[in-house]
Amino acid sequence: MTMIHSHGSAADLHSLETSAQLAGAAWACAFSSSDEFETALIRTRRAQGRYARSVRWSALLWTGSALAAAGLAFLML
Repeated sequence: MTMIHSHGSAADLHSLETSAQLAGAAWACAFSSSDEFETALIRTRRAQGRYARSVRWSALLWTGSALAAAGLAFLML
């Protein structure tokens, strides 16, 4: 195998190492765990209003449950 030596090989090696470090930093994640990422994602989506609770569904479920309980009580009499 033939090896080619150039006068700038040390400078080229240093440049290559620097580029590799910068490329690794580009892939680095701002979160140390998936839990932190999920928390930040949910916080952002709540701020956008995506997880707003619908009062209408809560009231509808509460009314339906109350009517079912009243109907069951009526049938037991």
